[in-house]
Amino acid sequence: MAAVLHVFTRGDASLARPLIERQRAQSDTTVTVVLLPGATVPPLPDGLRFTRVPDELSYAELLELIFASDQVIAW
Repeated sequence: MAAVLHVFTRGDASLARPLIERQRAQSDTTVTVVLLPGATVPPLPDGLRFTRVPDELSYAELLELIFASDQVIAW
């Protein structure tokens, strides 16, 4: 199963939703969304949750998640 990680910074995330929807439609892909400090919640597909760093996920855990993912996309 492919693991995709979307990391949101303070950048423009307008292209994120269509890409995330396509990735979620693939049955063999898991999608994870992480918000870094200062990032606002982007418009996400229904049912997709996000995690905030460092409130819910430490930087060390984020690093582990990055290395465990097959694809990492920063917005």
